[in-house]
Amino acid sequence: MTSLNTNKAEFIKSAAAASDFIRSEIPTIVFSGKSNVGKSSVINRLLCRKNFARVGQSPGKTIHVNYFLIDEKAYFVDLPGYGYAKVSRSEKERWGKLMESFFAAEGLITLGVMIVDSRHKPTADDVTMAQWFAAAECPLVIVANKADKLKKSEIEPNLALIRTTLSLPDEVPVVLFSAEKGTGRDALMTEILKYV
Repeated sequence: MTSLNTNKAEFIKSAAAASDFIRSEIPTIVFSGKSNVGKSSVINRLLCRKNFARVGQSPGKTIHVNYFLIDEKAYFVDLPGYGYAKVSRSEKERWGKLMESFFAAEGLITLGVMIVDSRHKPTADDVTMAQWFAAAECPLVIVANKADKLKKSEIEPNLALIRTTLSLPDEVPVVLFSAEKGTGRDALMTEILKYV
C-alpha cells in the first residue's frame, strides 16, 4: 500500500463550471457532505492542518469544486456542501447543475468519501448524495463525523441507522470519526490509501 505525505498538500484550483474539472490519471478522492457536517474539518484532520480546507463560520462557504493535490499522488476534491437553507434559490440551482455535471462525467471519482452527522438520521439530501455516488459506480466510504458528541451506547444503533437509511451495501465501510478529537483518522486514511 502506498503512503501519502500529507505535509505535501497544495491547493490547485476551484472549479465553477464543468469545463474546469480536472481530468487526470492521478486518483481523485471526492469529499461530500451537508453544509454544517464538518467536511472541511475532516479534510483538515486528515492532512493534520488547522485551516487548509477553509472552515467557514457560516455553512455554505464551499461554493465551487475545490481541488487539493496531496503528495503529487492524489487529488482531494472538496465538493460544495448541500442542504443549507440560507442559500438563495438561484445559488441552489447553480449548485445542483454543477453537481449533476460532476457526477455525470466519467472518471472524475476514484473514491467517494461522504460525511454524515453521526448523531442524527441521514437527511433526504444525504440519501440523494449516496444515490449519486451509487449511480457513479465508484467505491464509497461513509464518515460518521462528530462522534465525540455521542454516548457509547448510541454508537452502534446510530451507525446501523446510517447504514439502513442510506441503503448501503455491506462492502461500504462506515467509519466513526471525530474531526475534533482525531478519532477514526487512521481508519479513514487506510480506506483512502487502498485507492492511491
